[in-house]
Amino acid sequence: MVFSSVRFLLYFLPIFIILYGITPKSFRNVTLLAGSLVFYALGDIRYLPLLLVSVAVNYFIGLQFTVQERKSPKGKRKQKIILVAAITGNAAVLVLFKYAGGALGFPLGISFYTFQIISYLVDVYRGDIHRERSPIKFADYVCMFPRLTSGPIMNYSDVSEELKERKFNLEGIQDGLKVFIMGLASKVLLADRIGFLWNEVQTAGFESISTPLAWIGAVAYSLKIYFDFYGYSLMAIGLGRMLGFKLPANFETPYMARGVRDFYRRWHITLGRWFRNYVYIPLGGNRAGEMRTILNLLAVWILTGLWHGGTVNFLIWGLMLWFFIVLERFLTRIPLVRGMKVIPHLYLWTVIPITWMCFEIVDLKELGIYLGRMFGLVEGVSVFAGDWSSALKNYGGLFIICFLACTPLVKMVYEKLKDHVVGLICLGSLFWICVWRIIVEGENVFMYRGF
Repeated sequence: MVFSSVRFLLYFLPIFIILYGITPKSFRNVTLLAGSLVFYALGDIRYLPLLLVSVAVNYFIGLQFTVQERKSPKGKRKQKIILVAAITGNAAVLVLFKYAGGALGFPLGISFYTFQIISYLVDVYRGDIHRERSPIKFADYVCMFPRLTSGPIMNYSDVSEELKERKFNLEGIQDGLKVFIMGLASKVLLADRIGFLWNEVQTAGFESISTPLAWIGAVAYSLKIYFDFYGYSLMAIGLGRMLGFKLPANFETPYMARGVRDFYRRWHITLGRWFRNYVYIPLGGNRAGEMRTILNLLAVWILTGLWHGGTVNFLIWGLMLWFFIVLERFLTRIPLVRGMKVIPHLYLWTVIPITWMCFEIVDLKELGIYLGRMFGLVEGVSVFAGDWSSALKNYGGLFIICFLACTPLVKMVYEKLKDHVVGLICLGSLFWICVWRIIVEGENVFMYRGF
């Protein structure tokens, strides 16, 4: 079950909010857990036992990390062995399903809840947080349905206090619903609509598109993946707010960045934070000289690529991003480059669509053809020279809306009007327009649902 579905919007969510509201405060964590497990089961019940086993095993592992044992060398050594074994075991399960070639299927949200579990175990081992004695609270942290299948990736410290006590009231429901609607509109009215153009490019065949259309298609996909994932993240944050949780932001206008490095500070922020805290910094970060920093970044981006998928294209994607980030480290030290204003944005909008093609196109032969068509290096077959003008005629208005939505403008307007009667009418209209589009066109799953 996905958020952008009639089943969720008109049935699951209203029923759950009512049940959650009438539940006594001291039992709301139980209701949240029950609702989250039902939500997961409705998405794919086959992997519910795996989720439950993962929660149970890692809860008991977390209990092994005690302050008392850490005080002795023997106890600290024992806890380190347990931690390494736990991380290895969790990672092995993730790798098994991700690289089994589809033979075992792919459990919903396994990449996200596995990373959350690892962050919890590491933080407890380090003494950054206290181990959670309540199995219900720990299970809620892992299984909370607003972020279970596609993030954001939370540290336990992000929600530990709210798992103990939080406010659930009409004001929170209203505020959360407004954010949720903005996310729903991003998904249904922007991502899904601009995605039609990318589907048309794929249907035409990469050898049969002109060079301009190859670029337009790459930009369309770039916008599709952004508004799809950004929309999901907004919906997750809105749902969390309805329930009394403040989930971490996952995007900060990434397409306004001044380079690839800045882009990935703004894109999927919680995943970047995870790799920084649990891979980059433990490897030494930037503390051991330039060459070591570059190698640490290489490790991070190889793992980031492999986290997204087991095919070679994801590794190419990760290596490309590493190359551009390292290149920028050197270029931005040049005063003339630092002083440039427009060129970094143009560079970003050139590089990012190319890298997204490496992310999206799994078949390396097809990827080579598409990149070749982008640069006119591969000869086309039965190419209609005016295909790009036809695409702009059909999608030009939508492109303009998407470009504007990539800026802080929409957020500024939203903040100004969200409590005004005009804003409320607009939000209500957006919601029902989205419902109508879902009914007419059917529901489209979130792109990151498969990672």
